[in-house]
Amino acid sequence: MRCAFRPRLVNGVFEDPVLFVDFAHQHRALLFDLGDIDRLSTKDLLKVSHVFVSHTHMDHFCGFDRLLRVCLGRPKRLWLCGPRGFLANLAGKLAGYSWDLVGSYNEALSIKAVEVHPEIRRQQRFECRLGFIPDQPPREAPFDGCLLTEPDFSVTAAVLQHSSPCLGFRLREHFHVNILKPRLEALGLKVGPWINRFKAALYAEAPPDSPVTAVGADGNSRTFILGELAEALVRITAGQQIAYVTDAADTRENRQAIAALIQGVDRLYIEAAFLQRDAALARARHHLTAGTAGAIAGMAGVKELHLMHFSPRYTDRPELLIDEARQAFAASRRDAVATGGTGGS
Repeated sequence: MRCAFRPRLVNGVFEDPVLFVDFAHQHRALLFDLGDIDRLSTKDLLKVSHVFVSHTHMDHFCGFDRLLRVCLGRPKRLWLCGPRGFLANLAGKLAGYSWDLVGSYNEALSIKAVEVHPEIRRQQRFECRLGFIPDQPPREAPFDGCLLTEPDFSVTAAVLQHSSPCLGFRLREHFHVNILKPRLEALGLKVGPWINRFKAALYAEAPPDSPVTAVGADGNSRTFILGELAEALVRITAGQQIAYVTDAADTRENRQAIAALIQGVDRLYIEAAFLQRDAALARARHHLTAGTAGAIAGMAGVKELHLMHFSPRYTDRPELLIDEARQAFAASRRDAVATGGTGGS
């Protein structure tokens, strides 16, 4: 299955967890967490439209300054989300700089920030042209788990508990539009920007009789009817689903919330901070063990398990965490199948 999302962990397993999700054939990307992002190029960062921050401990938020510096002075709209206290923490970051020269900028950065609580979301805007001082208090709205909905994908969140509130995230492609290249060539059409416009119309469920302008192999424009072109060129398949979970205490409430969030996802990026034999230390530091991470993932029917955020105490033996998580994952999947659960889905 060809996927619209191309996720990759930016750093190694002992470094800051940051997930960069690039959009295929689009100048766009999402970021999950904002720790050390030095390995991302300026080109990568300028693709970022939305940033989902699990919590504002330094190893998950220190990269904000670099992202801000790259975007400053550009016609950029940036959307950030985090847990309780996020608006105040973001305002504090922005207030740490002097903005007396921004009036001379021809282009102005605008930041829209969302703070998530179990039942409400608070939203506020920070404009460069105003020195990033909000001109209005935060607006509140009910929170039903959904953070972002676009025609082709959505992002949901679960409120978890670390040493402070923390968020886990799920990215879901609603469905995937596969362009059948042999049929494209048979119609005398070539790949180009018009394909993205065509897909956008399908995701938006535009009327089947809507006109679509395509580009022929000869470079000339040709007009088709949306429904007829879709029938001729497209195969619809299930969309990709990705989940990201880190810095969560091993509690019953967290386990339940994580399991619900990650149910059946294609890829799960999850912390595996400690070995099960060090479970007491994991509890004291409000992290998951590798065994717990694998067990939750297996029971939830996750297809691919990707581990991250290992404790540095295992620097010379990362394979212990990997093996423990994989064994727990496999055993939990077997148990789920045996009991009629989703582990074998």
